[in-house]
Amino acid sequence: MIRSALMKVMTDAAFKAGRGLTRDFGEVENLQVSVKGPGDFVSAADRKAEKILYEELARARPGYGFVMEEGGRVEGTDKSHTWFIDPLDGTTNFLHGLPIFAISIGLAREGQIIAGVVFNPATGDMFVAEKGQGAFHNNRRLRVAARRDLSDCLIGCGIPHIGKPNEHPRFMTDLAAVMAKAGNIRRLGAAALDLCGVASGTYDGFWERNLQAWDLAAGIIMIKEAGGFVADAEGGDEILAKGSICAGNEVILRSLLTLIKG
Repeated sequence: MIRSALMKVMTDAAFKAGRGLTRDFGEVENLQVSVKGPGDFVSAADRKAEKILYEELARARPGYGFVMEEGGRVEGTDKSHTWFIDPLDGTTNFLHGLPIFAISIGLAREGQIIAGVVFNPATGDMFVAEKGQGAFHNNRRLRVAARRDLSDCLIGCGIPHIGKPNEHPRFMTDLAAVMAKAGNIRRLGAAALDLCGVASGTYDGFWERNLQAWDLAAGIIMIKEAGGFVADAEGGDEILAKGSICAGNEVILRSLLTLIKG
């Protein structure tokens, strides 16, 4: 496990916000739920968790900026550092009683992600990474899988929901291409945990389009510190700006990009 002061700040905030999510998850049927759009829900639990994360991180690191799912962008006096916060990645899973959701916190310095925390309070799974310090799942160091042949691989993906019909044709094209070459495909519904799955070697690779920076920030550093590689869906390095990601070891990343590019 990483023992730095920064990681303690991040994990403490995640644990504190996670306690509220755990309570609300146990009473999921009683949550106040508002609808942002078809298939895209936000709950009272989501907003409460974000408030806790914002308050804890702002107190520990005054002046840092924020980019948050619910609260948007908050400019800080320290222009070098920005937190990327998703207080409840996998909201639909949460509201349907599926224990596959997470708090995701990433920290950028001068535009580069330097630390990440992904915490699933339902299972107690804590993933952490810091630049130059490695990536860990609880106390176990992470390494990406070593498989090199797509036919042997388990590949993760994200599926655009009913509220994003314009994205469906492109996804079906990508899916058909990957299905024809990969051993099998999975979709969990929480991108932050999917990316941790690549870092831990559970998944051999992953791709998804049309995500937000807060979905991706922590997972990027997690995979890199586990020895993996990431790119946007066009093979470039503008992941946060473009909102797409493809990941795996060097060989699998290249193979996936060949299938989904263009």
